[in-house]
Amino acid sequence: MFTGIIEAVGVIEKIEEKGSNINFTLSCPFTQELKIDQSLAHNGCCLTVVEISGHQYVVTAIHETLEKTNLGKWETGSVVNLERCMKMDGRLDGHIVQGHVDKTGEIINIENKDGSYFVTVRYNSEGNFVTVPQGSITMNGISLTVAKSEDSQFSVAIIPYTWEFTNMQHAKIGDRVNLEFDIIGKYIAKLIHRQNGIE
Repeated sequence: MFTGIIEAVGVIEKIEEKGSNINFTLSCPFTQELKIDQSLAHNGCCLTVVEISGHQYVVTAIHETLEKTNLGKWETGSVVNLERCMKMDGRLDGHIVQGHVDKTGEIINIENKDGSYFVTVRYNSEGNFVTVPQGSITMNGISLTVAKSEDSQFSVAIIPYTWEFTNMQHAKIGDRVNLEFDIIGKYIAKLIHRQNGIE
């Protein structure tokens, strides 16, 4: 379980294909604190640490994960948002994030609002995925508040701190971003669809 509050960014140091899977080697500021078999969210996608060596660690993304997320687009040198799993004795500063990416979206507009940024993302609305104004959305692992909601797209306003200390500062129009929709919203949408005889 995660909160969507990014701890640090990591850098992709090495990419190695293993059959239909990919091993990613990353470096980050807290590598020395990691443990084998630990869950770590990468751009909002929960991956397991399988190897640690010095200031680098390795995670494996299976074929299904690569199909559902933007991980397959990573290159050596890519900057990735990182968050370790939530401690139960801490404050939940973001919202409930599972680290299970629902789908990707495409950034279709970025506006600089005199220091803050208004980012619009379009996504395939197939399935039980909705956003509402002032609701929560996880984008590349970042817990954000929906500022504007339309069919198949939404916009978020990103404060300067979040822009500077996550990989959003590298974002550009056309980029694919990982999306995890609010779990409560997904349950409600599913129940409504069932009541209406839609699966």
